[in-house]
Amino acid sequence: MMIGLALYQGAEHIAAQLESIAAQTHKDWRLVVSDDGSDDAGPQILRDFAASRPDGQVQLVEGPRKGATQNFLSMIGHAQRGEYLSFSDQDDVWRPDKLARAIAVLGSDRDLGLYSARTTICDVHLNPLSASRQFPGPFDFRNALIQAVTAGNTLLLPPKAVDLAQRAAPAAATADIEAHDWWLYQLVAGAGHRIFRDDAEVLLYRQHQDNLKGRNDTLPAMRARLGQLFAGDYGHWVHANTAALTAVQHELTSENRDLLQRFSSGLDMPGPRMALEMKKLGLRRQTAAGSAAFYAAVLAGKLRRPKL
Repeated sequence: MMIGLALYQGAEHIAAQLESIAAQTHKDWRLVVSDDGSDDAGPQILRDFAASRPDGQVQLVEGPRKGATQNFLSMIGHAQRGEYLSFSDQDDVWRPDKLARAIAVLGSDRDLGLYSARTTICDVHLNPLSASRQFPGPFDFRNALIQAVTAGNTLLLPPKAVDLAQRAAPAAATADIEAHDWWLYQLVAGAGHRIFRDDAEVLLYRQHQDNLKGRNDTLPAMRARLGQLFAGDYGHWVHANTAALTAVQHELTSENRDLLQRFSSGLDMPGPRMALEMKKLGLRRQTAAGSAAFYAAVLAGKLRRPKL
């Protein structure tokens, strides 16, 4: 089991996360920490932690210094053949059974290719505020193309999905995708593997002041996400994801490869035609309101691929 932790200026909270990793009931893990150019005490805290652990269990490597997503993508390459892979943020706190629970789920069904779960949203002092949102499913390629619902800090991939991700990661890096977790959901689902989203809350998700990126259960967060949808940010992310997937479309099932090609072609259509095509493809978000917002943005032309 490899844990990939992305570090950048994380000295304030990294010790608590490291303690929670050390306290996991699943003991067979190694930690690769990719530092993306920190100039605070974070790297030294990591070195001290590594010195307290068995030799070789904790490794500190240099990140690509191109932002968090590129840092996470770079760590996929550090996984060894046959390893499970989990991702870690620098300021969360894991519940003791996080890894054990995920491994047990993945081991119970060979068709599963990705495990994710819910989190306990907390304030900066880790006082619980609420649980992250629960979604009804299904979790498949038709949902994955237009919605991210597998939080990266809860993800765990079995070896077959790690191998797939290693083959596809260079294309994702080149396409400059917005989020590794969304792309992994698309890739694994597109390749025909089942997705499991656990209703359990497996970690304490620390929210900083004005931090809205990972939270979508409050009105300000929902307004911010709606603004991204209609400002064109979301369209840019969709285009990048589509480019990354198209580059490795041979990894997808024939059905999902056809779906991707039709989706990509639809991004060149005017709003009304695009909306009709997306509807024919059966694309939907996890809630009726979310689907309505998506199709409204499509009709308004906010997803149309820019002409060169």
